[in-house]
Order: sequence, then C-alpha cells, then structure tokens
Amino acid sequence: MSKNCLLIYAEQLATDAELLCQNIKAPSNTLFQLRKSSSSVYANIREAQYAHGKADFISKLQIALKEANETGYWLELLYKTNYITETEYKALDTACTSIRVMLISSINTAKENAK
Repeated sequence: MSKNCLLIYAEQLATDAELLCQNIKAPSNTLFQLRKSSSSVYANIREAQYAHGKADFISKLQIALKEANETGYWLELLYKTNYITETEYKALDTACTSIRVMLISSINTAKENAK
C-alpha cells in the first residue's frame, strides 16, 4: 500500500524541522515547540489512518491542522528573530501551508461524506 501525499508531506515536514533544529542555535523552548508541533502533524495524520470511525478520523485531522498552524508560527518566529534565513523559512512555510490546505480539504470531504 502506498502512502498518500498528505502523509508524505507531513513526514517530510517533521524531518526537515528536526534537521533544522539540530543545526541552529536558538532558544531551546522554541526548538522544542517546533519539534513538538511538526512531529504532531505527522503523528496525528498517521493516527487518522486507524481512526475509530469518521468522527475520530476528522478529530485527528483537525488536531493535525492546529499543529500545522502552530508549526507555521514557530517557523515565523525563528525567521523574524533571525535564527533562520528567508530561504529556510520560505521552504518550510510553503510545505506547512500545503499541508494545511490538504488537511482542510480532507476534513471538509470527510465531513461531507459523514452526512
């Protein structure tokens, strides 16, 4: 069984965020929060694959969406405080935005199908 695009992008975001955190000197709390939120996006999308019904599936994707939004915040903070370059920020923020768009679409489709 092949992975879906959302799962692939979420895994890549978590990996890229972890690698970024390993290679920059920034406040440890900020790095911890970025690691936590980006890995939570991936974890919740994976959990949704084995959800206990539609409501649980939608809930997991909604949590992933919130975590993707939080990831975007931590990336923006690192950029605005000059810990990461504009190029680093744009690459990760673009990935994060793409994931949010896919999550919103998936959530809306799941809600429609649940009716």
